[in-house]
Amino acid sequence: MRRFPLTIRLDGSDGHVFERAAEPGEWAIPGSFAFAADDLGALDGKRLQAFRHGFLGLRSFGWSTLVEVGEIADEEFEIMVNALALHFVARHGAPDAKAALPAAEAEAEFAAGLCEYEPHTLLAIERELGPDGIVERFKVIRPRSGDSGRPRVWSIVEDDEGAEDG
Repeated sequence: MRRFPLTIRLDGSDGHVFERAAEPGEWAIPGSFAFAADDLGALDGKRLQAFRHGFLGLRSFGWSTLVEVGEIADEEFEIMVNALALHFVARHGAPDAKAALPAAEAEAEFAAGLCEYEPHTLLAIERELGPDGIVERFKVIRPRSGDSGRPRVWSIVEDDEGAEDG
């Protein structure tokens, strides 16, 4: 087992801000290579949102604003790497899966390297065009100490003051 990013959806906003939203529970990578053929200065709308804030889901090849640190079995990791290599052939001009495999492995290892945190820690990405190309920054949202399971985004507070009986 190793840690690896897993898409998470806290609300429906990804379905509105991206052309294709990743489904919750997909393994994910930063996916900056997906913008290699784009004129980054001319991006707008949903494509710009994906560039600025998206992780690439590896089942749908849709985008997710947040990922959480998950755990992936070694066998599943290898299957995911091979699927990514095939995606490089189908969508990004790699000549064949064998030639694409080293790039897919490098992308997957980089993504795994982001997951040095406890499971369920959330990660966000910010991308911009810098003088030497794409610059990525990652933000970490850790669960509150003592919380188990997924981090809570909100909690319900009972407030009897001002309530009217009706």
